[in-house]
Amino acid sequence: MLVDSHCHLDFPDFADDLDGVVAAAARAGVGTMLTICTHVTRFAQVRAIAERYDNIFCTVGIHPHNAGSEPEVTAADLIALAEHPKVVGFGETGLDYYYEHSPRAAQQKSFRAHIRAARETGLPLVVHTRDADADTLAILTEETGAGAFPGLLHCFSSGRELAEKAVEMGFYISLSGIVTFKTAEELRAIARDLPLDRLLVETDAPYLAPVPKRGKRNEPAFTAHTAARVAETRGEPADAFAAATSDNFFRLFGKIDRAAPGVVRAEASEASCA
Repeated sequence: MLVDSHCHLDFPDFADDLDGVVAAAARAGVGTMLTICTHVTRFAQVRAIAERYDNIFCTVGIHPHNAGSEPEVTAADLIALAEHPKVVGFGETGLDYYYEHSPRAAQQKSFRAHIRAARETGLPLVVHTRDADADTLAILTEETGAGAFPGLLHCFSSGRELAEKAVEMGFYISLSGIVTFKTAEELRAIARDLPLDRLLVETDAPYLAPVPKRGKRNEPAFTAHTAARVAETRGEPADAFAAATSDNFFRLFGKIDRAAPGVVRAEASEASCA
């Protein structure tokens, strides 16, 4: 079954029908979901959703938009919160210079704290980057030099250099509904050329609904449309592509016991040594 590797099920868009959304995902072949934390002050709500469903897991972290308004966290703070069995990664974190909702210095400091948490635990880092390719690559390169850590670039819509360099560092690339948009030819070309064993798919729900659901509230069930479009672009059977991206997810988020929904392993991700 498919995995929605990045959604925001704690957002108000899902407050009235979360059970229905999860059921619809199952009908569409989406068997596992990762709901992502954007405010450490709202982590309890994110965690509660993961606790409620066997097939939903979560992260802990601060979105770069919120780096200037949320309490400053250290790697130790994040690691303590990640001791919960349903917390399988850190983020989303990173850099967003498009909206400039937070000072760049605050974003960079928060990003590095999340990276240190990932390095110390082996749990994956979920990276958001927009209009910040150069600084994102510089920080990832510098921090990787201090010691490897696992991670992915989520909702990828950046340039080819960042994608290829990130893969060289051992990162994964997660593709969202953006890849289905009519204007996304360059992104589809990048998706076509990246190694299959480094690709994931996601919704970023409730945002960025893929074709043919543009204009609707995005939800995990729509992962299937994105996966089908990328498989077509790559000339691969849809079922084989779905299986590969799910394998990749469970390889990266190694705290999850794939054979036993709702169960986590004592050890962290394999990517801690990658």
